[in-house]
Amino acid sequence: MSCEWLFVDGSSLIFRAFHGVPATVRSPDGRQINAVRGFLETLTRLIHSRRPHGLAVASDEDWRPAWRVELIPSYKAHRTAEPIPPDLEPQMPVIHELLDAIGVDFIGAPQHEAEDVIATWAARAHGTVEIVSGDRDLFALVEDPRVVVLYPEKGGMAVVDEAEVTRRYGIPGRRYAEYAVLRGDPSDGLPGLKGVGSVTAAALVRSHATQTALLQHGRFSADQRAYLDRALRVTRPVADLPIAVPTGGVRVYPRDHETLSRLANQNGLEAPCDRLVQALTSVVKGGGN
Repeated sequence: MSCEWLFVDGSSLIFRAFHGVPATVRSPDGRQINAVRGFLETLTRLIHSRRPHGLAVASDEDWRPAWRVELIPSYKAHRTAEPIPPDLEPQMPVIHELLDAIGVDFIGAPQHEAEDVIATWAARAHGTVEIVSGDRDLFALVEDPRVVVLYPEKGGMAVVDEAEVTRRYGIPGRRYAEYAVLRGDPSDGLPGLKGVGSVTAAALVRSHATQTALLQHGRFSADQRAYLDRALRVTRPVADLPIAVPTGGVRVYPRDHETLSRLANQNGLEAPCDRLVQALTSVVKGGGN
């Protein structure tokens, strides 16, 4: 099993590592580094299991973009209280610095989230694409046989292709965004339409061949159509950002041996860093584009 590109939702995996690895994991000077260690180890496992030719990590440059909030004021409102847990925040720059020294691109775009960066890369990259994310909004990008999402679950990474979207939600494989805005999604702060649950949302999507036809459905009031139009613009990842597909790798790993050695020693992460470098050296050659 191999793919041309592995695009990783950095924030998604970092948060998962923070909550999944014990907080007792510390650096030699006592700093909490559980998210850093967990992220590095997850990335190493993904490289070995998926064997990508090119790899890039997307970052959230804006946790709650103002343009999305203007369209749907409740959009990810929970992030205003605590966008990053206090014990995680100081770990974020450590991850950025380590990936840079190792030679893995960690890229974001102003006023946009990681999902938008990944959507843009996926639209422009050549060859097969695997997207690693716990954000279901990215299910809207599945495209058999070229694009799949690796979705973290208790049993590991579920491979979500069009058939799996259909199995889970009873809708055509590429139409998750319409289903989500009809039903509502508390994790995104999308209220949905009153009285429309999962079954009704799926039936509405199935009975209308296109998004345009769905928006013109006779049962919807003018206010409901306006909500659906705004919510779809919020939910669908932006796929035309002015960013290029990364190179996908470097000629020799690590990119900066001296800096990596210093950072790994400071954080007590020599072994996880070595394993990631070895995985990249043996698998990822770059130039997946």
